[in-house]
Amino acid sequence: MPFSELNQRIQNKYRRLAGAVIDAPPHDPSDPWVHEKPAAYAGQMDRFFWENTGRAIDKWVHYLPIYERHFAPFRNSAVKVLEIGVQNGGSARMWRDWFGPEAVIFGIDINPACAAANGEVAQIRTGSQDDSAFLEQVVSEMGGVDIVIDDGSHVMAHIHSSFRTLYPRLSDGGVYLVEDLHCAYWKDFGGGYRAPSSFIETAKGLVDDMHAWYHGNGQLEAASANALGGVHFYDSVIVIDKKTMTPPRRALTGTEAVTDTFATGGTA
Repeated sequence: MPFSELNQRIQNKYRRLAGAVIDAPPHDPSDPWVHEKPAAYAGQMDRFFWENTGRAIDKWVHYLPIYERHFAPFRNSAVKVLEIGVQNGGSARMWRDWFGPEAVIFGIDINPACAAANGEVAQIRTGSQDDSAFLEQVVSEMGGVDIVIDDGSHVMAHIHSSFRTLYPRLSDGGVYLVEDLHCAYWKDFGGGYRAPSSFIETAKGLVDDMHAWYHGNGQLEAASANALGGVHFYDSVIVIDKKTMTPPRRALTGTEAVTDTFATGGTA
């Protein structure tokens, strides 16, 4: 299928589902982005997703190994997790299964109907991800936050607003994940190809901020200043590791060397 046609079909899907609460999303075998249940599972989260018969979970299937990779260090711990965008509550069950019984899991959604899942496996609060006071209140109630999963409105202004409120409050060593960033390319969501408003463009800037030691131009994003451990780009997903930045250190071990020149070419 041509990229242009698939792009239009994906955009139509997001317009159709925007703001909807779906009881049981249908699986159309002719739909090019809906996978049939795999013959073997790639991991525990993959298993939970495909064997789910409870509250609906709507995910692009390539997200699942991304979650496992970045959330593995927090498994079966008292980690504090905030999910932006609850929808049907199925993903909260997946997080509970993954992070374990000691985890503190909160979800927020602007749709009051989503609060029907409150107290089942997570605490659900009703409010906007664009409301900084509301977000601060939720984080305070949680006792802090270690992981943020932004699966909310997908509107660029909202993603930026949440990031600038929550990232400074994220614990050192925490993870900030934003998904469904194909929306960053669409004007309906305040984005566009290489548009300054796109969160993808902001994340590209974070890579430069992380390397500020070397270019000397300072850090442009105040919310993450001096607190970037890594910026990971995947199809429609960006994962940011929060870690206090310290000046890089270089070491040399061993006693045998064939040259005392460690770099050639270029000028400083």
